[in-house]
Amino acid sequence: MARDGETMTGEAPPPPVLRPATAADMAAITAIYGDAVRNGTASYELEPPDAVEMTRRWAGLAAAGYPYLVAADADVLLGYAYAGPFRARPAYRFTTEDSVYVAPAAKRRGVGRLLLGALLAACEEAGFRQMVAVIGDGANQSGSVRLHAALGFRHAGTLTGTGFKHGRWLDTVFMQRALNAGSRTPPGPAALPERPVRASS
Repeated sequence: MARDGETMTGEAPPPPVLRPATAADMAAITAIYGDAVRNGTASYELEPPDAVEMTRRWAGLAAAGYPYLVAADADVLLGYAYAGPFRARPAYRFTTEDSVYVAPAAKRRGVGRLLLGALLAACEEAGFRQMVAVIGDGANQSGSVRLHAALGFRHAGTLTGTGFKHGRWLDTVFMQRALNAGSRTPPGPAALPERPVRASS
């Protein structure tokens, strides 16, 4: 019998294909996120949004130039990841917040690491300077905390008892990773986050 992560011949399966999300992915993305909302504590939403709402969120991020990626194995969506604004006020524009969700059947296969690594690269290419992870129920050994630490994020603080879901209080962990030159140099005018500000000046 093949072990988890191997084919029947004993070889590791090919890695999933990483690509930008499309409208055709929204049903699968809605299902993955719905499971996380119903059964997990990473998201502080209590009711899963429907496909119309998930499509609206994706379209808004894509229109603003934020990367939104999926990992697929043939026609099966294994997970997705996206970056969005950390805060709405414009001085935060070079800081982005990441979200990574993996389908239950695809967990512990390295999908989250592949997605987060690709998301970091896409955000660096766009000119962002910091990425922040806001991790719900972020105990020190939670999978999301370990994933972010493995890709260079450092702890930036814990908000104790700030969520209440599934009958218990949840701590919220902040982690942070510098992108490009971080805060060591001023941003360039061609960086994606700078364009709306310069266009309005």
